[in-house]
Amino acid sequence: MDVNIYLTFDGRCAEAFADYARILGGKVAFSQTFGESPMAKDVPAEQHDRVMHSELHLGDKVIMGSDAPPQWYTAPGGFSVSLGFDDVEEGQRVFDALAEGGTVKMPLQETFWAKGFGMLIDRFGTPWIVNAGSKG
Repeated sequence: MDVNIYLTFDGRCAEAFADYARILGGKVAFSQTFGESPMAKDVPAEQHDRVMHSELHLGDKVIMGSDAPPQWYTAPGGFSVSLGFDDVEEGQRVFDALAEGGTVKMPLQETFWAKGFGMLIDRFGTPWIVNAGSKG
């Protein structure tokens, strides 16, 4: 069984995935808008540029996402995307990049379990946790 993260956005999926690919060193392996899909005729023209499905490959991991139809979009809540790094400096780089234009909930700092731990919500509304430099 595979378990993957599936993020939904309110019209900013393509922008978010391009940012995540740049920051995390991944590749957007697939992306299709509603207008490019076989269901284009069933979607209002003003929604044709919204992403129907996208896949961001990060090594052997995949984050998937789309733009929810406007009437169905809800802001993320009750979860975080968790990233783990061996190197504290790399964790700090990623934390800072994801935090740009977003909201830091807890700055990356030393804890009893990690040399660096922090929480943020990025500018797209996605909540992230960064763990770096395990103490265990």
